[in-house]
Amino acid sequence: MVNSLTPLQILTELEPVAEQNLNRHLSMAKEWHPHDYVPWDRGRNFAAMGGIDWEPAQSELSEVAKAALVTNLLTEDNLPSYHRLISDSFTRDGAWRAWVDRWTAEENRHGIVLRDYLVVTRGVDPVALEQARMICMSQGVDNATGTGDNSVLHGVAYVTFQELATRVSHRNTGRVCDEPIADRILQRVAADENLHMVFYRNLCGAALNLVPDDALDAITQVLRNFRMPGAGMPDFRRNSVLIAKHGIYDLRQHLDEVVLPVLRKWNIFDRNDFGPRGERIRDDLATFLDKLGKDVIRFEEHRDRALARDAARRERESA
Repeated sequence: MVNSLTPLQILTELEPVAEQNLNRHLSMAKEWHPHDYVPWDRGRNFAAMGGIDWEPAQSELSEVAKAALVTNLLTEDNLPSYHRLISDSFTRDGAWRAWVDRWTAEENRHGIVLRDYLVVTRGVDPVALEQARMICMSQGVDNATGTGDNSVLHGVAYVTFQELATRVSHRNTGRVCDEPIADRILQRVAADENLHMVFYRNLCGAALNLVPDDALDAITQVLRNFRMPGAGMPDFRRNSVLIAKHGIYDLRQHLDEVVLPVLRKWNIFDRNDFGPRGERIRDDLATFLDKLGKDVIRFEEHRDRALARDAARRERESA
C-alpha cells in the first residue's frame, strides 16, 4: 500500500491497467452504425426545402419522453468539453490517449443517432433543439468531477458513476418512449455506456488498491458533489423534474442502481487497507449514504403525493 502519489505517478502506475482494459473493451465492443437505427422512410423536407416545418402535432412522443430524449442528446452534445476534461486529467500518451480518443468516437455516435432519430421522426422542434445545442455547447462543462487536487482520481471516480447513471437514464428513456425504434436505439446506446462504465470502474478499483486513502477521498467528494453533466443546459431543471417524477432517473435509482452497486464492487466497506485518514473518510461516506437514503424516502413520498394530485386533476378534467 502506498500512502500518496502525484497525479503523474498514478497515471504511470495505472497505465498497464488502462491498456489491459482498453484491450478488453475493444474485444467486447460491438461495431454498429447510426444510420442503421434511423427510420429514414419517415422523413420529409422542411420548409426551406419546399416541405412543411415542425408543428407539435407531428410528434408521437409524450412530454416526458421528449424531455428525456432532449436531455440525453444535449448531454452527448457536450462531448468536446468531456474530451478536453478527460485529456487534461489523464495524458495524451500511450494507452490513455488511445482510450480517450476511442471513448470520444464511440460517444459521438450516440449524439448522431439520437439527433437523426428526433429530426427524421419530427419528435421535437428541430429549431429549438439546435438553439439549445448552441447554448449548451457554448457553456461547455467544467469541473464536473467535483473538488480536489488529484484530477486523475476524481476523473475516474466521477466518470464511473456518471457512465452508469447515463446507462440507467438511456435505458429507462427507451421504455418511456413507448416506441420500438427509440427503444432499440437507446438499448444500443445503453450497452455502450455500460462498457464505458466498466473501464472506468476497473481503473478506479485499481487506484483504490494503489492509493486507498486518496482514492476513497476522491470517491467521497465526487458522491457528495455529484451532478449530471447537463446541469447547465436550457430547461434542465424542468426536464430533470419530469425525468425524476416519472422514474427515468431519480434519487432511488441513483442510490440503488448506481452508487451502492459500484461501492460494493470496490468492496469499500469491507476493505482493511485504509489508514487512519481513510477510516475517517469511510465513516463520513457511511454517514452521507445514510442521509441520502433518508432523502430518497422523502423524495418518493413527495413524488407519490404529486402523482396522486395529477391523477385526481386528470380525472376531474375528464369527468
